[in-house]
Amino acid sequence: MTEKAPTSAPGKKTISTPIPNLNGSQMSKTEIVRFFDEHAPQWDADMIIDEQIVSVILDNAGVGKGKHCLDVACGTGVLTPYYLEREVASLTGVDLSPEMIRIARSKFTQPNVRFVCKDVETEPLGQNFDCVVVYNSFPHFANPEEIIETLAGMLAPGGMLTVAHGMSRDAINHLHSRVASQVSIDLLSAEDLSRLFAQHLDLTTFIDNEQMYQVAGRRK
Repeated sequence: MTEKAPTSAPGKKTISTPIPNLNGSQMSKTEIVRFFDEHAPQWDADMIIDEQIVSVILDNAGVGKGKHCLDVACGTGVLTPYYLEREVASLTGVDLSPEMIRIARSKFTQPNVRFVCKDVETEPLGQNFDCVVVYNSFPHFANPEEIIETLAGMLAPGGMLTVAHGMSRDAINHLHSRVASQVSIDLLSAEDLSRLFAQHLDLTTFIDNEQMYQVAGRRK
């Protein structure tokens, strides 16, 4: 199921300015917070997870026993049980939405789990991580190049960065165009995202099919 990235890195492609959202205007972080605060109470009830796909994603992300992990745009902690099953040393979940973080904190009180309401693009989290995972949320970052550079800088030596979705790129873009156009941009093709990864990381995983989407890389 996993397609490994080619041994030669893709050519460099620069995306230097924020991409307009699906409505054609610039995304506002205030609007993103409002949108996800409003949806937080129903988030878990509406969530559909394919556990087999999640398992593949976390395998490719290097998530395992003893790892220090960062779940970017963690929402209500949807992936938290899967991190805990893998006996990670610690899990930090970060999200812009105070309501998402409030719900996540109410669900998980383990001493090795913390949830913080911060802007991961601008506010430091105080440590380097073995695994940084962006699951089902990458289109909510207006500048793909900048967020990849930022997250790559949060990795410990040999750490892994993963951007992944539990459905196809076409399905994600269609869904966001219907229900979240004001707070989303189109998900980049895996080829374009791989080019951004290759500026900072050694590519390890490339998947773009009808079931899922994932690009992963290891800190150089």
